[in-house]
Amino acid sequence: MATWDTVRELASSFPDVEESTTYGQPAFKVKGKLVAWLSPDRAAEGALAVCADPGELPLLLETAADRYFQTPHYDGHSILLIRLDRIDREELRERIEDAWLLRAPKRLVDEFVADAD
Repeated sequence: MATWDTVRELASSFPDVEESTTYGQPAFKVKGKLVAWLSPDRAAEGALAVCADPGELPLLLETAADRYFQTPHYDGHSILLIRLDRIDREELRERIEDAWLLRAPKRLVDEFVADAD
């Protein structure tokens, strides 16, 4: 089980991530672009929203419906909703990292990937 504090710790571990808000909800951004945020959608209350690869999104939704979902508010967008009370720390880290990789500038991603090798 994860909490917002877990999200904060994980998201803050990526380069140039800043804590912010969006639609009155806490959020994390990289260079001004949303990476992860608490969903303002009432139908997704308490869920973490993260950017997702459009090609991977359907598979995640289908294979892990207990942890991932979408609401009509996000239909047509590459946004994955995560039930924080049902995801473990490592899987959450993977989702946040994927979102960061999608939203960070190419130079920053290249440096991050090079440092990981």
